Amino acid sequence: MRAIGTLAVLALLFLNGCGTSKEVLHIYTWSDYIKPETIAAFEKQYHCEVTVDTFDCNETMYTKLRAGGNGYDLIFPSTFFLQMLVDANMIQPFNLDLLPNVRKNFDARFRGKIYDPSLTLAIPYTIFYTGLAYNKKQFPDCVPSWSLYLDPRFSGRATLIGDMRMTLGAALKALGYSLNSTSEEELQDACALVLKWKKQISRFENEAYKTGLASDEFKLCMAYSGDIAQVQEESPDITFIYPKEGFPCSCDEMCIPTDAQHVELAHRFVDFLYQPEQAAENIAYIGFCMPVRAAYPLLPEAKRNNPIFFPSDADLQRAEPIRHLGSALGLYIRMWDVIKAKD
Repeated sequence: MRAIGTLAVLALLFLNGCGTSKEVLHIYTWSDYIKPETIAAFEKQYHCEVTVDTFDCNETMYTKLRAGGNGYDLIFPSTFFLQMLVDANMIQPFNLDLLPNVRKNFDARFRGKIYDPSLTLAIPYTIFYTGLAYNKKQFPDCVPSWSLYLDPRFSGRATLIGDMRMTLGAALKALGYSLNSTSEEELQDACALVLKWKKQISRFENEAYKTGLASDEFKLCMAYSGDIAQVQEESPDITFIYPKEGFPCSCDEMCIPTDAQHVELAHRFVDFLYQPEQAAENIAYIGFCMPVRAAYPLLPEAKRNNPIFFPSDADLQRAEPIRHLGSALGLYIRMWDVIKAKD
């Protein structure tokens, strides 16, 4: 009788909702890219759970989704990769009526840097830049230019990013071309310039340049702005400059996959990130600026005055977003193969 009574109570609790599980939001993003306390605050406010899986490059993310690795409600691809997702019908549009904070707080200065200015297919998460980093005390008179790679002071103590879009893009800008050029002649010129730079550098490096700058192993590094913001926490003499010829910029954006199961919860999370207080805390944690204008005054003064987070209007005008290349991608791959093969 006691067993029957216990089962009856449990059944009643379940029918009243006390036994139901929480809704789970499944996110697929870059490593260490959302402040854990931000996720915890969202879970508490919306009585849900958030799971986060990570990828190390857009290609990994795309391959997993194409292979049937679905079940994600929110993904964070880079702007230049979005066209592939659109062409493959892998994302669905946002309902802006469910995103009041996005509509109110999005920094319109970045409308021309993102995939969809209408904020329908993707909502920008971060914007970052690729420039040059070095120790300003050791080299106080550096001209902000890609030509520093030919400066003998840095010979053998410099690095380039091992990414064809970034490094070929930098060479294209140094030559006065668009970093999204599809001209074979211009790409050949850029390839030749990168080969000149390659003779002067220590190696191509995507990650360890951060510790190398701090330890003085490297004197000049092609770098992502957010990485140098992190380096400056421990090594304030490391500075970041925007080359005068122009430089790449990119966004990581938030999208809802076509087969997402928790679409409304995904909207709530995106809009939660665009709350000024949450955005300010998240920016301070990840080291990359979110285009949430109302969050800027809430940042610590050191970050508000840091050009890594907020380039001047003149610098911002020289930032060219990386775009999808379509069939011209093969041309870049061919040039990159030449660069990698040369000693």
